[in-house]
Formats: sequence, C-alpha cells, structure tokens
Amino acid sequence: MSSSPSSAHWLSLVGSVWLQTINGPNADFPVYSSQLKEIKGISQVRLNFLAFASDAGKLFGWFAGVAALHLPLWVVALTGATFGLVGYGVQFLFLNRAGLAYWHLFVLTSLAGNGICWINTVCYLLCIQNFPSHSRVAVSLATSYLGLSAKFYTTMAETIPRAARARYSTTEVYLLLNAVVPMVVTLVAAPSLRVVDLKDKQEDHRKRTAEAPFLAMFVITLATGACAIVGSIGAKSIGLSSREHMVSFYVMLALPLLIPVWLRVRESTAKIRETMWENRVHDHDSDGPETTAVSASVSVFETEAEDKQEQQAGPEVEQSRSSSQEEVGGLRLLRQLDFWLYFFSYMFSGSLGLVFLNNLGQIADSRGLADASTLVSLSSSFGFFGRLLPAFLDYYTAKSGYSLSRTASMAWLMAPMPGAFLLLLHPKNMFLYASTAVVGTCTGAITSVAASTTNELFGTKNFGVNHNVVVANIPLGSLCFGYLAAFVYQRGAHGGNRCLGAACYRDSFILWGATCALGTALCTVLYARSRRSTAGRLPR
Repeated sequence: MSSSPSSAHWLSLVGSVWLQTINGPNADFPVYSSQLKEIKGISQVRLNFLAFASDAGKLFGWFAGVAALHLPLWVVALTGATFGLVGYGVQFLFLNRAGLAYWHLFVLTSLAGNGICWINTVCYLLCIQNFPSHSRVAVSLATSYLGLSAKFYTTMAETIPRAARARYSTTEVYLLLNAVVPMVVTLVAAPSLRVVDLKDKQEDHRKRTAEAPFLAMFVITLATGACAIVGSIGAKSIGLSSREHMVSFYVMLALPLLIPVWLRVRESTAKIRETMWENRVHDHDSDGPETTAVSASVSVFETEAEDKQEQQAGPEVEQSRSSSQEEVGGLRLLRQLDFWLYFFSYMFSGSLGLVFLNNLGQIADSRGLADASTLVSLSSSFGFFGRLLPAFLDYYTAKSGYSLSRTASMAWLMAPMPGAFLLLLHPKNMFLYASTAVVGTCTGAITSVAASTTNELFGTKNFGVNHNVVVANIPLGSLCFGYLAAFVYQRGAHGGNRCLGAACYRDSFILWGATCALGTALCTVLYARSRRSTAGRLPR
C-alpha cells in the first residue's frame, strides 16, 4: 500500500493553527481603546462604532468564500493579511495627525476586519477538506488558537523594548503589531496552505493512522493553554518575567510543527523499506516460478486484508452518508427557517459575548481597574479552552461510535451565559473576573462549534459562502448591543466622556442576560427541528 501524504495535510493544520493565533488583532482593542478615545477626542458612542467597524467588515466576508472557489488558498490568505496591513498600518502612521479623521478610522478598521474573514475562510476549508474523517476535530483544534490572539498580542506588546515604548504610545504599539504580525506569519505559513488530494483507497488508512497525531496535538494544545493561563494570572507570583513567558509561549506555539516532521520521517522510512523489499523480490524473480507464486500469494493476502478492512468500515461510511445534510446555498439559504433560528441564536449568544469582550476595557475602567490587559488576557486564555472543548468532545465521542449534534452543543454552551451576565451586577472585582472567564469560555466554544454547525445544517459544497453569510450576525449584534451599551454608559457620564461605578453597565448586563436566555431558547428549537429532520432522512 502506498503511504498516505499525512505529513502534508498535518502541515496544513499547523499553518492553520499559526494563522488562527494571529488572526484576532481586533481582540486587543479593549487594551488601547481608552487611550484611543483620549487621543482622538471621541465619545463612548463613537468609540463603540469603531468596535463595530471591525465586525462590519464581516458583512462582506462572503467575498472571501467566492474567492476561495477560484483562487489558491495561499493567495486568499495573503489578501486578508494585506487588508490588515493597510487597515492598521495607515492608522499607525497617521494616528496623531489631524488629517486622520474619524471616518478614516472607521473605514480602515472595517477593511482590517474584512481581512480576518479571508484568513478564517482559508483555515476552515483546509481543515474540512484535508481532514474529511475528522473535520470537526480539526476545525475545533485550529479555531481554538484564535482564542489566544489577544494573549499573543498583549504578550508581544509587553516585551517591546523600553526605547520603543517611550517613543510610541500604547495605541501605536498595538496598531503596529496588528498590521505587521499577520502579514509575516501568513508569508511563513503560505507554502503549507494547500488542499492535499488523496485517493479514496487511502482514506481508511489515513483515518486509522490519525489517532496518534491527534492525541499529540491535544497534549500540545493543553500545554499551550496552561502556559497562557500562567502568564495571565500567575507569571509574577512564580517569578517568571514577561520576556521569559513570551519565549515559553512561542516555543509552545512552535511545537505542533514536530507532528508533520515526525510523520514525514515515518513516511520516508516506510518508503525506503518498501523499495528494499521490491529490490529483494526483483532479485529473487530469477529463482523460478516457486518464488513468483509465493510473492503472488502475499499480494493476494494483502489485498484480501485491505478488502476486509474496507468492508468493516463500510457500515460506518454508509451511516455517515445516510445522515449527511442536504446541500443548501444561494438565496435558498435565506428562505430556510433553520437559517434564521441559527442566525439569531448565534447573534444572541456568541456575538453578544464578543460585544462584552470588546467593552472589557471600558468596563474595567468604570470599575477603577488601572490595567485592562490582565482582564483581556484572562478572557483570551479561557476563550482558548472554550474553543478547544468541542474538539475533545468530538474526538472521544467519535471513538465511541457516537456523534454529538452541533445545535445541541451550542444550546448547552449558551446556558451559563445569562447567569454570568447577571453575576456582573455585583460590584466586587472577583465577580468581574469570574464572569469574564465564563463568558470568554462560552463565547469561544460557541464560535468554534459554529463552523461545524454551518457544515452540519447546510452542507459542505457552499460552506465558504454560507458561513460568511451566517457570521454577518456578528456586526449586526455588535451594532445593536454595543450601541445600546455605549448609550447607557454615556448617559451615566453626565455629559463627560468617562463613567465611574458599577451602575455604568448595570442596565446593559440585565438586557444581555435576558437576550442570552432568548438565544438559548431559539437554539433549543433549532436542535429539535434538526433532530426531526435528520430522523426523517434515516433509512427505515
């Protein structure tokens, strides 16, 4: 049997992991938003519109899905990185100049936000097409690293030389990192961003040999998350400097590369052994028909063994095919009731959680916290584990012969969020940190599950366009919920630009909690409908 190019498609997963790690430059916005408001002299409402601008770029994210149908994936990724380079780079160069008006900031931030969609589309397609048997696990693993974006950028900003920090403001430092880092990482990862064509008869072999690399990837990912948590809440207590933490963090991010290297070595060794065996058989061909008969019997035995394995895998493949979803795309998608249930349940949970995370800087400032970076790093680290949770569940349920419904997973992930928002009504900072961890975890998990949910509900053929249509709920939610929170905040400021006290966001937290409860109910209805629909397609 010829060896499966597993090292190539695992290399694409490593590239996706690296891209996801840097593909959340907007996640560090809460760290410098207060200073940006002072530099440009804008109100809280206008600042909120800038947070919305980053999400508004997702309204045109479907362009990335269309481009991915016609262009190489590395070109799509570089296009997204270029949008970020221009969007954040121009802001960095002209931030302190009066010529950079507010509408310039809005347009540039929207451009950078749209670039995020292009890179996300590449990562999703690579995971789905290169890992058809483990697409859910691969998607969840890759997108879990998106939860580390804020941590990645804050760690890098903290280790910038003092001379540079004295020359540039905090806002300029983050804008520079947001512009340059995605482009550099995308250029490094570009050679791995390709779909690996595999023959059908290699599929079963690839599925059987994928378990060890996935287990290794789980261990590395857990260790990376633990490193992020230590850096967020305990680095100073154990005597770890910011630079030492940064080095350890980067080493953990580089470790996944060992998996395709190991697989490549194993493939090369197997190829050498196969060549030696063929040469040995060739040398013995002159011994007569007896040796030839033995060789033929060995080949027949190997063929029968492969056929037997394929027959054993047959029922599983047929069951998967029988439960596959109908392909939906185009305007037909917008006529589906399931789409709108999915759209609004996502908007009332995951998107609302992102609005909360975007406002962390102002929430921390209103409660008297001097530095919002710790809170942002905490939400990023727990968001990482939230995104990783679906991968664990998918992997172990698949080994047990079961498959979790994505809509059911989303429903129970939404359930803790209303309580977390209501817990924020308590003025103690302990409850702020606890609620931030819960909302970060649930939001990360919902965002991770969403990609596979789109695939489950509407099929894979039009996934690139469909999912970008679905995530259009994020800017809509950002506009509605973010504007309302900013309006309440501004009213509490009594004509100024700064509000102090727990009351600044009290009404917003109550509304957000009630909205999350509604989102949970909508997702439960979606689960009931999808379960009935799946049961109707099963053979009787």
